[in-house]
Amino acid sequence: MKLARPVFVLLGALWVGSQVAEAQESLTFVSWGGSTQTAQQKAWAEPFSRETGIAVQQAGPTDYAAFKAMVESGDVTWDVVDVEPDFALRAGREGLLEPMDFKQIAQTQIDPRFVTLYAVGSFYFSFVLGYNSEQLTAQPQDWAALFDTRNFPGKRALYKWPSPGVLELALLADGVAAERLYPLDLDRAFAKLEQIKADILWWDSGEESQRLLTSGEASLGMFWNGRVGALQQSGAPVGISWQQNLVSGDFLVIPRGAKNARAAKRFLGFASSPQAQADFAILSGYAPVNLQSPSKVPAVLADNLPSAHSDSQVTLDFKYWSKHGETIAERWQAWQRQ
Repeated sequence: MKLARPVFVLLGALWVGSQVAEAQESLTFVSWGGSTQTAQQKAWAEPFSRETGIAVQQAGPTDYAAFKAMVESGDVTWDVVDVEPDFALRAGREGLLEPMDFKQIAQTQIDPRFVTLYAVGSFYFSFVLGYNSEQLTAQPQDWAALFDTRNFPGKRALYKWPSPGVLELALLADGVAAERLYPLDLDRAFAKLEQIKADILWWDSGEESQRLLTSGEASLGMFWNGRVGALQQSGAPVGISWQQNLVSGDFLVIPRGAKNARAAKRFLGFASSPQAQADFAILSGYAPVNLQSPSKVPAVLADNLPSAHSDSQVTLDFKYWSKHGETIAERWQAWQRQ
């Protein structure tokens, strides 16, 4: 009987200690900054911390060179990172990522375009044709308008970086059918872009793209749908065409060797859940990867998500870019410098 109380106290202490340890768990979430990361923090990080007691520290922006260097050195300070799809697929092949835990992630609920053995979708978006309605008298319909400087005068705003989107829209504008885009005819795509090279204004952030469009510096261009949607909600004189909207997305990954991998896997399960994905869509204007989420988004918002425009949609080939993106990037950068 004398042993009963000490054993009880010891077991109680262990239980309390485990609860304290869990409460003290934390992870570092890395994304691109701006309104997108703010929405991720509000929709995912804050409610996740309230539910689990695990603190989520925000960091960024995402940097692929730093990501790879951390993993190779074994000194990984990031736990969950928002990355582009071609990097997610390539990093998985190169052994830079922890595998997904499908006990945490409801794989069957996720749009199959946005889940792999090493990554789960963060959200998806469309590159859409946006235009300044005060600058143009005619309403552009599809990507061909970018190359029609007579009927649609002014500068064109295009995404600066060598990633899926710009080359595809050039080929679509040149008459290539969506189902025949890949493998990309690079010579044809660059020749098409050469026609308007002098009229291109390059943007590399969502804020910059919005500024170019609302100021009238660019009369039309390619934009993330959420950014144009936000401008419309603010009353800015901008329009949007969903024809040939180009679907891409972001993925959430865990770097191999992450110090808080257990907490990170729980976070991914939460972030990809129906309600969390719906909450992010409401805040951001980007589409949820969870197939059960659209029903949780108010209809007035759901109609302006890429998921409502699938009939005119072209999904970019992430696997193709993961294999050929680095080679394309070299040519892209050389062409921009010319």
